[in-house]
Amino acid sequence: MNQLLRPVAIPLRHVGSLVWLGIDSVKESLEYMLRGRAPFRASIFFAQADRAGPGSVPLVAIISLFMGLTMALLTGYQLRKFGTQNLVPGLIGVGFSRELGPLMTGIMVAARIGAAFTAELGTMTASEEVEAIEAMGIGALRFLVAPRVLAVVLLMPCLSMVANAAAVFGGAIVCQAQFGMSFRYFWDLVLDNLIVRDIVSGELKSLLFGLIVGLISCYKGLTVTGGAAGVGAATTAAVVTTITTVIGADTLFNIALVILYE
Repeated sequence: MNQLLRPVAIPLRHVGSLVWLGIDSVKESLEYMLRGRAPFRASIFFAQADRAGPGSVPLVAIISLFMGLTMALLTGYQLRKFGTQNLVPGLIGVGFSRELGPLMTGIMVAARIGAAFTAELGTMTASEEVEAIEAMGIGALRFLVAPRVLAVVLLMPCLSMVANAAAVFGGAIVCQAQFGMSFRYFWDLVLDNLIVRDIVSGELKSLLFGLIVGLISCYKGLTVTGGAAGVGAATTAAVVTTITTVIGADTLFNIALVILYE
């Protein structure tokens, strides 16, 4: 019976550990704030925010631009057979604002920033630096985890908007070159098809994905065992787990939206 429950028990145990990691990080930070002190240095937060936000803009923009180009090219040629190529701007605008923008941003940030967080904290854990920080009376969760998670959560919506803008720009280039559609007309069609709900749902997804990336990467880093080899294994596991969780959370989020608005 225990063998049958094992595949279910292990993921649930990890989920519980992630939840408590987030709760304890918030608790430590609030306790410090109630004493009238900042939970962590502003310089630490801005350094992590710079890595998670501006540092990720080139990657997010380039990948999204190529995806917008490809999506416009493939859908445009198919829709032109029926004389409905004017639907391409709406497909790209809604598709990226509501789905592809937040999802691809979450995947790229998980691969770039999540891996970095896990490697850093994993190295600190393997070299017992985390234990030394705790021995000095400094809360490791508020000092190491809170600024990293907060930076990713706050910057993820901004990166999602960058991804949306880059994809729309890529789609506009293809539509002008292949279908004779001006940039102004393309943009007008995008705005005609977009509604506030699409944008809000995409931004809410990006916040959720940022929380997932931050918590999983920090959790994997703080639970490293086995020295350098353990750091490498934890980094790989963090990227795989984070990307899988982001895609799964995206699916559940979409199901909830369909149930809520139908």
